[in-house]
Amino acid sequence: MTPLLEIEGLSVGFPTEGGGETLAVRDLSLTMGREKVGIVGESGSGKSLTARAILGVQSTSARVAARKIRFDGIDLGRASPRTLRALRGDRIGMIMQDPRHSLNPVHRIGDQIVESIRLGARAEGRRLSRRAALGLARDMLASVDIRDPDRVLRLYPHEVSGGMGQRVMIAIAFVREPDLLIADEITSALDVTVQARVLEILDEMISRRDMGLIFISHDLPLVSRFCDRVLVMYQGRVVEEIAARDLSRATHPYTQGLMRCMPQIDGDRAPLPVLARDDAWLEADG
Repeated sequence: MTPLLEIEGLSVGFPTEGGGETLAVRDLSLTMGREKVGIVGESGSGKSLTARAILGVQSTSARVAARKIRFDGIDLGRASPRTLRALRGDRIGMIMQDPRHSLNPVHRIGDQIVESIRLGARAEGRRLSRRAALGLARDMLASVDIRDPDRVLRLYPHEVSGGMGQRVMIAIAFVREPDLLIADEITSALDVTVQARVLEILDEMISRRDMGLIFISHDLPLVSRFCDRVLVMYQGRVVEEIAARDLSRATHPYTQGLMRCMPQIDGDRAPLPVLARDDAWLEADG
């Protein structure tokens, strides 16, 4: 069976003032099927840049190089802009961290979902009326547990809560039925109860549609419960790959350090430990 996503030797660099280059992602490789893969690490470790490089939406100043970036047999490194535009949304979806920054503040929620639906239909050579698209939008909001979807369709983004906004973003991503979904820190701003429900909805829809998921997060305990396996990134490099259920038994000192830095409800009140870093982590995998 052909893997859903294959990445070999992905690097993302940015030019420096002295004419050199700083690598933000270093020689990353990943092969995944229709499974849930978590990517964890500190802020600035290259998690979101990796996601953007897959989609081809990185900064214009970034230099992306890879021996292979292949999605379902399609070479993304050599794909035309038109092919990439057709893949984004339709076959590869992405949910950003904060719906307040991802949703257009001057357009109603219904208009934004309808636009996504009609763009997808147009890409497939179909014509879809606004009324039909609005019906699909209403059904999708209902499927992510939004009560009174007709009212929410008329609202602007600032009129909904953070949890509801995140559900709207999930609806927009799923309405095109992508094969691969990238979720970038989608639960970081949510309280525990709303977070649990959002993840439950996400898990249900991924299982029902047999999708692949790249789940980017700082929350290691959450990733260990939600994902199938985990990549741990340090300064752009994957230092450890491990089954999610075994995350608490990780062997790399960086992963162990991240786990020790997580506060425990039943732990003592001593200051949390600080990571002891080692330059050798950038020279070889764990």
